[in-house]
Amino acid sequence: MPPATVRTYSRYSSQAIQLLAGMIRAARKERKMTTIEVSDRAGISRGLLQRIEKGDMKCEIGAVFEVATIVGVKLFDVDESVLNRHILHTQEKLALLPKSIRKKARVIDDDF
Repeated sequence: MPPATVRTYSRYSSQAIQLLAGMIRAARKERKMTTIEVSDRAGISRGLLQRIEKGDMKCEIGAVFEVATIVGVKLFDVDESVLNRHILHTQEKLALLPKSIRKKARVIDDDF
């Protein structure tokens, strides 16, 4: 088995996940939902839900978003039409941008 990769995260990312984790946990408790209820609805294990609520950076983003939705944490705009408009705008923007980014090789002049 390969050794575990140690990742370093920026302070901003760490603080953002801690905020989201706290919001998820608070929303679950405010709605008086147990960890078993939420994990069953999300289709995940109770352990994964506990890791999400602790702010574990290695949790799958889809699982985190699904749990946030189940407990009522709004991740983006409340109105679905606004969210769809943002998605469409992003898709149009990506269509105008290059598909891949390549840096030009620098020609080194080593003729002295």
